[in-house]
Amino acid sequence: MQITDVRIRFALGEGKLKGYATVTFDDCFVVNNIKILDGVNGFFLAMPSRETSKGERRDVAHPINSEFRAELQAKVIEAFNAANRGSDAEV
Repeated sequence: MQITDVRIRFALGEGKLKGYATVTFDDCFVVNNIKILDGVNGFFLAMPSRETSKGERRDVAHPINSEFRAELQAKVIEAFNAANRGSDAEV
């Protein structure tokens, strides 16, 4: 599975949330609202989630192995940094 497009939206205001990514896979499947957060060790991603009836947060979609998670994070952070510099945010 290839990441074929990454689009960035910046979050308004202060805090750890810096933006959101929409990622397209193989030009045929899209995942919206991947959060870009600023942590102690730099930027990281939080996958889209929703609250259960018991008040817990559960991911709606997520990588199932660490290799793909690392690839996804690298591409999204690359696009985020490019957008911050005023470049084209697509990968």
